[in-house]
Amino acid sequence: MNKQLRATVAISTVLALASCANSLEGTPRPDAFVPSVGNPDPSESIDGVVTVDYPAAQHVRPNERVAYTHSPPFGGRHDSVWANCTGVVYPQAIRTENAVHSLEHGAVWITYNPDLVSSEDQARLAQRVEGMSYTLMSPYPTLDSPISLQSWGRQLKLDNAEDARIDQFVSALRVNPNTYPEVGATCSVPMTSFDPNNPPPFDPTTPDPSSPATVPER
Repeated sequence: MNKQLRATVAISTVLALASCANSLEGTPRPDAFVPSVGNPDPSESIDGVVTVDYPAAQHVRPNERVAYTHSPPFGGRHDSVWANCTGVVYPQAIRTENAVHSLEHGAVWITYNPDLVSSEDQARLAQRVEGMSYTLMSPYPTLDSPISLQSWGRQLKLDNAEDARIDQFVSALRVNPNTYPEVGATCSVPMTSFDPNNPPPFDPTTPDPSSPATVPER
C-alpha cells in the first residue's frame, strides 16, 4: 500500500470513528445537547418536548393544593419547600407541589407509572438519577404514559426506559441557566423541612377548583 493510499484509509477511519462517536444508529449523543451560547436551549430540538412559559416564585401553603393543567406538572404555583433533588430516587410517590419547586431550582424530575414500567426499567431510570445533583425520581401512579420527564417549563413523555431522548433531556435541561428561574438555588433541604425518607405524600385525586384549599396553576 502506497503512502497516499494509507493516508486516505487513515483519514476515512478517523471520520468513521467520529461519526460513530457522535451518533448511535443515527441518534445524537447526549453531549450534543449540552447548552451553549449559540444553543441556549437544546431541548428545542428534542422531538416531543412540550414547552410552557411559567411565572416564578408563586408559593402555596403546605395544606393547599394546586389545580395543575398538566400531569405531572412542570411549572406554576408550588409549595414554598422544595423536594430534595440531590440525586434522590423516591420509592413512593411524592407531593407534586414540592417537586415543582425543585424544578424551579433547575432540577430534572423523572416520573414513571409503576403499573407500566418493569422493575428492570425502573432500575435503568434510577441509574440516571442516583448520586446526580439536581435530579430526582419518583413513581407517579396516575401517569398517562409509562415515563415522563419534567424540568421547569418543559416536559417529555416516553414509552420506554431505553429511549435516547431521556439522556438528551437531562443533558439539555438539568441546571440549564437559560430555562429555569432560580439560578444558583440549592437542591438540598433540611430534613426538618423535607425528609426524603418520609416525604409529603402524593394525592391522586383531582383538586376541586372551588375548594378554598385549591389554587390555580398560575
